[in-house]
Amino acid sequence: MYNTIFRTAGAIVSLTLVACGSEPEPKPWGEAETDLTVVEWIDAEYAAGREPTYAHPLDEAAAKFVRLALAMGKIDANYVDAYHGPKTWSEAAETWEPTSDDLLARARALRTEIEQVTPRSEADGVRIEQLLKQLRAMQRRLKFLQGDEPSFKVEAEAIYDVIVPTYDLSEYDAVLGEIDALLPGEGSIAERVDAFRNSLAIPTDKLEVVFERATAECRERTKAHYDLPEGESFRMEFVNDKPWSGYNYYQGDYESLIQINTDFPIVIDRAVDLGCHEGYPGHHVWNLFIESELVKERGWIEYSVNPLFSPFGTIAEGSANYGIELAFPGDEKIAFERDVLFPMAGLDPAKAETLAELNALTRQLSHATNEVARRVIDGELTRADAAPLMQKYYLASLEKSRQRVRFVDTYRAYVINYNIGLDLAGAYVEAAGEDEDARWAAFKEMLIRPMTASDIVEALEE
Repeated sequence: MYNTIFRTAGAIVSLTLVACGSEPEPKPWGEAETDLTVVEWIDAEYAAGREPTYAHPLDEAAAKFVRLALAMGKIDANYVDAYHGPKTWSEAAETWEPTSDDLLARARALRTEIEQVTPRSEADGVRIEQLLKQLRAMQRRLKFLQGDEPSFKVEAEAIYDVIVPTYDLSEYDAVLGEIDALLPGEGSIAERVDAFRNSLAIPTDKLEVVFERATAECRERTKAHYDLPEGESFRMEFVNDKPWSGYNYYQGDYESLIQINTDFPIVIDRAVDLGCHEGYPGHHVWNLFIESELVKERGWIEYSVNPLFSPFGTIAEGSANYGIELAFPGDEKIAFERDVLFPMAGLDPAKAETLAELNALTRQLSHATNEVARRVIDGELTRADAAPLMQKYYLASLEKSRQRVRFVDTYRAYVINYNIGLDLAGAYVEAAGEDEDARWAAFKEMLIRPMTASDIVEALEE
């Protein structure tokens, strides 16, 4: 899959990390002396009865983008994934009743306005490029809300900046054969995999303690490489009736709410997976860096809002998935689970190695679910017919496979971000070399540049 996605030839020997220069970022308020962050300054200006006056057209355009994104949240409940910007704007958005036509016109006008901005620096060029991608994605999402349903391919390119490979499901049958041999017995492969994994489900009364221990380990391994903002924290809730297995709702001020879905038994390996993905060094850490380094330090107000349907979705999900491997390289994850989490949950550690082998094989099937999603979105499969096909490659119960189809119904082409994003993030980080510190540095750089799929492809081709 790598050559298809990245269009690269041969091995990547080294990677020069993209930087925005060492010069101090010009502040949105210009040369005036203030200790306020950009968010505090904007709220203070409104509190004083003044409309903020920005030092450069780019900062004014960025502010317009944030307010437009908040307005999008009024007509698309899933659009705003996180917001930690001026309270004045979020309060004003509550009273706004926009129409999709109005927002589409505003998005088009803002794109034209940004295209005419003259950058002052390389950093400005990065901001302009990414804002234009964000607005392209916003326009595509608005058209969908108006009834213009794009193909899977068009949506992936327009919103997530990803050129999706062509998938032939028959190519995955050899992997299914290996899984068949790993877990012999009666019933379909999916049924046997589901039964084996459920035999390693965390007992309900042990969920909280196991997740606390797993997430603490993820955090300690991350803190060994990053200085996280003082006071950062999260709280965890166990919920049900959701189309996803876990979700991070970033609250701002370095706090997250992490929710874990308990609709189905939670297998022991998911504790580390979700602890890393939703927490450290995944979504929680990404949001920490966005708020501390892009918004508070650089004054890039556009990053105070995180649209879910945006070109950053690929790196957000890909980095969160790759963060598992980064924090637990090689055999360290299965060793921690076998020696620490299995005993805590009262599970048989002798099954740990089989679980590790199974996970290595099922990871090779992840792109197959993209093809199932494509067929659903492109109208080639009904939801009812999609569930058994999803089950074949997702290797779960039919009920859980229906939940996965429900995810596709809700988030559409977003599914590509988990596996193609993982491939991209892994290639970028591993191109930094074998040194562990270099990989952690590359991982952080990927988050705070910030980068989209095409940026990574371009970096890898240089």
